[in-house]
Amino acid sequence: MLPAPHFSAFNPPRRILMGPGPSDVYPEVLAAQARPTVGHLDPLFVGMMDELKSLIQYAFQTKNEMTMAVSAPGSAGMETCFVNLVEPGEKVIVCRNGVFGERMRQNVERVGAIAVVVDNEWGTPVDPAAVEAALKANPDAKFLAFVHAETSTGALSDAKTLCALVKQYGCLSIVDAVTSLGGVELRVDEWGIDAIYSGSQKCLSCVPGLSPVSFSPAAVEKLKNRKTPVQSWFLDQSLVMAYWTSAGGKRSYHHTAPVNALYALHESLRLLAEEGLENAWKRHQDMHLVLRAGLEKLGLKFVVAEASRLPQLNAIYIPEGVDDAAVRARLLKDYNLEIGAGLGALAGKAWRIGLMGFGARRENVALCLRALEEVLN
Repeated sequence: MLPAPHFSAFNPPRRILMGPGPSDVYPEVLAAQARPTVGHLDPLFVGMMDELKSLIQYAFQTKNEMTMAVSAPGSAGMETCFVNLVEPGEKVIVCRNGVFGERMRQNVERVGAIAVVVDNEWGTPVDPAAVEAALKANPDAKFLAFVHAETSTGALSDAKTLCALVKQYGCLSIVDAVTSLGGVELRVDEWGIDAIYSGSQKCLSCVPGLSPVSFSPAAVEKLKNRKTPVQSWFLDQSLVMAYWTSAGGKRSYHHTAPVNALYALHESLRLLAEEGLENAWKRHQDMHLVLRAGLEKLGLKFVVAEASRLPQLNAIYIPEGVDDAAVRARLLKDYNLEIGAGLGALAGKAWRIGLMGFGARRENVALCLRALEEVLN
């Protein structure tokens, strides 16, 4: 028999997380996750799931019956939407203005569908005129897929206008709201969004590992009328929904839910509802304005133009001659402060400063500005 390994308990320091995610977690959420574990079919837990579903509906501003939390992070939420709705051979118009639009394209091709890519420059929002041109040129397209808040650049696209085009041309929309949910205006029913996914670790300030999703009645019809089975058993929403919906007070077993993580999501969404969505949106914008003023005083320039800039994800160019990794390492070592590196085309060229959820508060902004000033000088 091999000897038992000997390790100390893992006790990480208290970091201030101001990168692209995960964000600072609410203390109440961490406490909620530590509550006693119960069975995933326990009547008390089932009652909590009903509340959680209502809270997700509130956050998305939807009455969609098929609304739930996928037991995996936002990337699985993305895959959930594509594998359930898109069938082999179907055409999907994919908007690509950063890393996560490209991941959408890869999802389309992995299900055997055809991706028609509409490219926009990194740091700019999706161009509705280019999307309309693609819809006109591809009348057989079944879907339009786009990222509402592109985490790799900090650009916010006009989801309301894009979804209006989707309806005009008889398609369904698939929307990435991983970084937008809880941080900027998002109205699923009013804007006519058909399938949407997010993540627990951004503006919801929950622990990572869960993905809220919602499907419109039209998307549910598409799922029900598939000609081919959903290629993923675990992500097949026709199976999972029976676990998230009561039928005579009973739930159909699908998988062992991440019980304690769902406690945490329930608490984070409860706090969001207590604050009020519009108040949360305003708080993110207010803190962005404070951060913006300080960054501009330091001579730092934003990647994204102000009109399409995400308040909760601020991409700034690294000054010439400054060592990207050395600055981030010193912020972490000396200030316990994490900011994000650039991704893709912005790797080594930009930093990403997050103001998400519990992290969007004045003391975080003040620390970040002071630390950057000291390190850069």
